[in-house]
Amino acid sequence: MTVLIVEDNASVRRLIRSIVASVAEEIHECEDGATALAAYLEYSPDVVLMDIEMKELDGIATTVRIKAAHPAANIVMVTNYDDAELRQAAREAGACGYVLKHSLLEIKDVLEALSKC
Repeated sequence: MTVLIVEDNASVRRLIRSIVASVAEEIHECEDGATALAAYLEYSPDVVLMDIEMKELDGIATTVRIKAAHPAANIVMVTNYDDAELRQAAREAGACGYVLKHSLLEIKDVLEALSKC
């Protein structure tokens, strides 16, 4: 499985990388939505782990753009915000999952479930 981590905080990227390392053969990283678009094209990841709040292009807008160009893309939002409106916006953008940063270990379960689909 190839995973793309889109997260503006380097320490959080490292933590996510360490969590998914046992289930991902390839892991790529970028720090904002603007570079995520190019990274998706370059690496064709099986799953994108997408932060919501980023400077240049937020995760919801990035998800919309990736899904418009690649409808089969699997994008899981990874965020601090346990908010019903953001969850709905993520679903409407095309995200297939939503994981809170205080529960990052759930990412591994989500990836394992996606790999079985």
